Amino acid sequence: MRKRIGGQLLAAACLGTLLWLTGCDNHAISELEEGVSTEADVRARFGEPENVWDAPNGRVLEFNRQPQGQKNYMITIGADGKMSALRQVLTPENFARVQPGMAMEDLRKLLGKPAKVTPYTLKNETEWDWRWMQPPNSPMVFTAVLNDDQRVVRSGSTADRSAEKQ
Repeated sequence: MRKRIGGQLLAAACLGTLLWLTGCDNHAISELEEGVSTEADVRARFGEPENVWDAPNGRVLEFNRQPQGQKNYMITIGADGKMSALRQVLTPENFARVQPGMAMEDLRKLLGKPAKVTPYTLKNETEWDWRWMQPPNSPMVFTAVLNDDQRVVRSGSTADRSAEKQ
């Protein structure tokens, strides 16, 4: 009985954290405006980025919500220092862009940091997993399998079984 209550409390705490993160992101997004908001405005609302990538006309700030969340944001800051785009990148359209032979760095720039990385030493493969939400409300996991050359071998989405346990 005690174990069950502890599990329920943990599940409730995880759900609360997820809802808090979602609410915070929605609030932060509503306060930012493309072409007006600065990098300082973005950092004040989202915190420190997970990574910063060079882009043709500026740079891209990665804000990761994995492993608990189901979104990753890429925010582009133009050469003028203003936000030019804010994208949630864990989408079916982006997953369709993941092709065999794609380099690990390109995969990371497309989807952000994965929720989980699992090496399979004997197979010389590593699985990268991202949690995401298929509209309207189906929790999913997108998996990209990389070979020992750090290139995508295969990829695909499945239902998020961990979400069913909660």
